[in-house]
Amino acid sequence: MWRAFIDAMAEWNSVAICGRLALAILTGTVIGIDRGLKRRGAGIKTHALVCLGSALVMLTSEYMSMNFDQKADLARLGAQVISGVGFLGVGTILVTEKQRVRGLTTAAGLWACACMGLAIGAGFYSGAIIGCLFISAVTVALANIDKKINRNSRNITLYILVNSTTAASRLLQDI
Repeated sequence: MWRAFIDAMAEWNSVAICGRLALAILTGTVIGIDRGLKRRGAGIKTHALVCLGSALVMLTSEYMSMNFDQKADLARLGAQVISGVGFLGVGTILVTEKQRVRGLTTAAGLWACACMGLAIGAGFYSGAIIGCLFISAVTVALANIDKKINRNSRNITLYILVNSTTAASRLLQDI
């Protein structure tokens, strides 16, 4: 059954194109679920759209290669997706008032979804699906490990707000 699916998707027709794009939406959604459940800025819709857009770019590269006399560089559009999504991901990274960096995992998830979309668009379905499973495992399993490590950590972060330099000087003298 898997082989029949792969063979059907390898063709160049409307059914195969719809199948590739649907697979991109599905895998992007799987990755976005974790971010959405944690109420992060980029959730299900964002990850699905990034994966879908990336798959569409690869399909466009394939189309250009097949339909224009001058053979297109199949990697060129994909390379632009990688850098463009990196720029998009930067918008999800924030530094909070407590000098904590938030959004790095979301940015990395968007970038990984773009890579999955490129793989799907290029026809590398098994790599994209395995990548989806691994990315999901990383976001869920490693998040649990990270929580355990931080919970058992003996580090303390102390934030002290002072309203004048005099108060700060006194505080430093007392330490």
